[in-house]
Amino acid sequence: MSNYIAAALVGEPEVLEDAALNNTRAADLTGSPAWLRLKNAATTLQTVQAQDGSIPEPGAHTDARASVAEITSAVRELAPHFPHDAAYLDALVADFDRWVAEGFGVPDFYDALMAFQPQQSRVDGIRHLVVFPMYTQNGSTNRLVEAVLIEVIWPEFVAELELEYTNKLFVPIRFLDFTAGYDTNSAVLFPETVAMRQIPTFTWGAIFADREAARFRTVVRAAASITRLELPAEAAALLDDQHLTEETFVMWDLIHDRTHMRGDLPFDPFMIKQRMPFFLYSLEELRCDLTAFRESVKIEHDDTASDEARRHAKLVQYAVIFDRIFRFAITGSRVRNYDGLGGQLLFAWLHQHHVLHWTDTALSFDWEAVPEVVIALGAQIDELYWASIDRPKKAHWLAAYAMLTETLTPNPASTWARGLPLEVLAGPPKGYTDLVLDDEFPLSMFFEALDKKMKPVIESTVGITAHA
Repeated sequence: MSNYIAAALVGEPEVLEDAALNNTRAADLTGSPAWLRLKNAATTLQTVQAQDGSIPEPGAHTDARASVAEITSAVRELAPHFPHDAAYLDALVADFDRWVAEGFGVPDFYDALMAFQPQQSRVDGIRHLVVFPMYTQNGSTNRLVEAVLIEVIWPEFVAELELEYTNKLFVPIRFLDFTAGYDTNSAVLFPETVAMRQIPTFTWGAIFADREAARFRTVVRAAASITRLELPAEAAALLDDQHLTEETFVMWDLIHDRTHMRGDLPFDPFMIKQRMPFFLYSLEELRCDLTAFRESVKIEHDDTASDEARRHAKLVQYAVIFDRIFRFAITGSRVRNYDGLGGQLLFAWLHQHHVLHWTDTALSFDWEAVPEVVIALGAQIDELYWASIDRPKKAHWLAAYAMLTETLTPNPASTWARGLPLEVLAGPPKGYTDLVLDDEFPLSMFFEALDKKMKPVIESTVGITAHA
């Protein structure tokens, strides 16, 4: 087992606002004429933008100028509602005006992005108006002008946890309203998606906990019914309470997100700058989730933690397991689906360690034994990472594949499973990656059957929010 323990740093607790007042203000904003004008103008502008965000057709420029004028006018009108974002909203108007003046080339909103710093105001219920030419992960790949009204979710117990699980870049948020780019599966708002002239050091990342929670509740309710799973009372409470589930996902995401840069890591923990076999991404994302699980078990049994932290810690454990095995495993295509593979691995590991049972066409868990088994899987991945620093990269890839195939059955047509040819083993890393099948680890018979029954449910969660 790895002896890695997440480093504890010191953070700052935040102040809470009155939730009822915030809800009233949110309703006023989403129905306000200024917001509706802005949203409509952005939607109109999207129809003439190219994939890179520019407007190449000169004949569309007159109408585009009118749409931009509508957007900037609405931003100015809405600005008094967001005094904490005054510098950003001023820079936003300036960036739009420059884009128009320069003839609608590839947009550059670097200045506005640098002025937008939501991580500095993590107050429960504080709202932001976010307007950028951007693509949306798991949604549109085009950098179109999108507009989103959001509010921060920052309960007191999370502010307390952040003192130990320091993550100053993490901003958990809730949708109030949005343009079409977010009427998708996208549950993140990341600065790197914005059109800009240069890549800065990013200082925040936002995750829509309300979408994650609403999607979880819909999928798990259906999956539990289909598999005849008897949910523990605590887990069933998540399906009945959107607010409780949102806060649970905030705690999960807080620990998950910080884990990407902590531990005995390969050279590039995010793996973004390396072209790796997709199963390496699977292990990294699963490692972060299993770290959140392990730390939640620790918090649950920590007498010094608050009652709310301990309650949510138990709920995080259910959320990690059910989201991974019921949604991740069967969501998306079978083309290099790294989150899907992570879900498959967790399910098979639990089954093969006899704490998950599929008997008489019903699913059940030995809940008392589950934490130890889940933590053991996390420890195995940690050990793989710990050993990686002493291995060549290609040897690390082979070791990771060997670890996976101890639990999962690879595709019968897999070259990796049969053994890579000597000329590939002796060649560059690209040869290894090229021989990984798109569906290197096909769904098991259990997941094939579950996928057929769950597909309509999962498809129904596209664009889901807390208000759905």
